Formats: sequence, structure tokens, C-alpha cells
Amino acid sequence: MRVIECEQRDGTAFIPESELKNIVAELSAGRLIVYPTDTVYGLGCDPFDETAVKRAYMVKRRPFDMPMSIVVKDLQMMEELAVLDDRARKLVRKFMPGPLTLIVAKRPAVPDILTASSPEIGIRIPDHPVALKIIEEFGPIITTSANVHSHKNPRTCQDAMEDLGPSVSLYIDAGPAPIGRPSTIVQFSEGEINMIRQGDIDEDEIKAALDE
Repeated sequence: MRVIECEQRDGTAFIPESELKNIVAELSAGRLIVYPTDTVYGLGCDPFDETAVKRAYMVKRRPFDMPMSIVVKDLQMMEELAVLDDRARKLVRKFMPGPLTLIVAKRPAVPDILTASSPEIGIRIPDHPVALKIIEEFGPIITTSANVHSHKNPRTCQDAMEDLGPSVSLYIDAGPAPIGRPSTIVQFSEGEINMIRQGDIDEDEIKAALDE
């Protein structure tokens, strides 16, 4: 278990360049990392490595029938994994990068283990320079709160370490997550839009954005 301390420049966190290749190597080897996002600290791995995804479920003690989500760096990467309609794109452009997760139809490349065999995937663009840099260098990674299932949300790296300990090989500490609670989740299914979880973005904001 190792901790990487991010550098702070003008109030913004950066991964030391010397460490970036180590983070990519961990993910490429199928290991788990804990990384900062704008909402809470996330547990990450390669979403296309089914053994790594299974390991993430086991480390969190999360039921396998509860899907996990993916973080990406931009709309183009999102559309490589998910099927978006004009309404979904409107929310992406309005609120992302930011604390919004969309549940939309997945592309065939997304493993069923990640979505609990659902035809849909949760996906978002985090508003955090460290998370975005990792995605830029490695590609999409899974996102799920870096805690044991049903435990408190990890706002700091220390929270995650206390909960997950040496079961995760690499922790990336960038200070407290700015928002400190999970993202809003909106589901697009069969033409309907449902608010699954309200976070920093409320239902009225979603409706107003869709009506613009």
C-alpha cells in the first residue's frame, strides 16, 4: 500500500509527473487505485478487465447485483461507451465536468459484470484535474466510492485508507473532495427521464436545462 501526495499549484492539485506512469502501470496490471474526484474519493480500475472489476466488488463488499459506473474525460470518450440522445448530450454540455451521472444504454464493449448484466451504464465526467489526468493517460476507469459498501462516503484519502487499507495498492491524496457527497444520478430509459439520486444538482436544475 502506497500513497502519492499530489502537488498544489495555485490551489489546484497535480499528480507529480514522475508518479503518473506508476498510476498507469497499476491500472494496466489490473490493480485497484483510490483517486480524488469532485464529489468523493473513488475506487478505480480498468473497466475492461473483468478480474479487476470483480476485485473492486470484493474489496468494497458490494453485492454483484449493484452496478458500478465509469468516468471519462469528455463527450467523445463517453459516446464510445454509451448511447446518448440529444437530451443526454444537453445535460453533459450543461453540467459536465461536474457532479452528474447519467444512466444510459451501454455499448457492447462494456462488460456485463460492471453493469450487473443491465443493458445500461452509469457514466460521468468528473470535475477534478487529478481524475481527468489519470483518464487522459490511461482511458476510462470505474468509479465507485472508495469505502466498504454502506459505510460513510470518503471525502478524504484518509477516510478511504481507514476503510479499505492494504486491499488497495495505491492511494492518491489531493486533499478533501470539494463537494463531499456523491453525484446526482439521472436515468434515461425508454424515453423516460428519472431522478435516481439527488446530489449537488437538483431536479429543478435538470428540468430547466432540458427545457432550454
